[in-house]
Amino acid sequence: MNSESQYQDERSQKQCGVEIRAARMSDAEAIALIANLPGYRAGTLRLPFQSVEETRQWMEKPALGSINLVAVLDGQIVGNAGMRRHAGRQIHTGHLGMGVHDDFTGRGIGSALLAAVVDTADNWLAIKRLELTVYVDNEPAIRLYEKFGFETEGRLRAFAFRNGEYVDAFAMARVRM
Repeated sequence: MNSESQYQDERSQKQCGVEIRAARMSDAEAIALIANLPGYRAGTLRLPFQSVEETRQWMEKPALGSINLVAVLDGQIVGNAGMRRHAGRQIHTGHLGMGVHDDFTGRGIGSALLAAVVDTADNWLAIKRLELTVYVDNEPAIRLYEKFGFETEGRLRAFAFRNGEYVDAFAMARVRM
């Protein structure tokens, strides 16, 4: 990590007091717990009642070139983020997913997680295009992504079935020139 990136990581940690680190298998129970919270789940494609075993399964088989991070505040996991690198002719691209515990939103945790993913993508994996999908009604997440240079590329109509209705999502990406 270059000194500027290290400085930014330290500054982010001081701003919200959160530690960002690689996810461990021992984190599976805590990750499953927050993934089942209604607000967290509403921003994802996850079904209700995700089991710890389902969480362990995706943690045990990470895709090559992927990263899985957690945010820890006062010893408690309060968020997680991951990036999966694509293969073949899309090796320069990665797909991002993240979420923050319902009780800890608005505290800079999402910013700290996203900063760590973007830094890794830019400075360690040479990812040119980082992409994501976000529900159109998730305004705080959209503002966060825009703060980090993501732009809306399109609207995906009836993207997912959530809480009894179809919802749209935005396709967003950050492309380094």
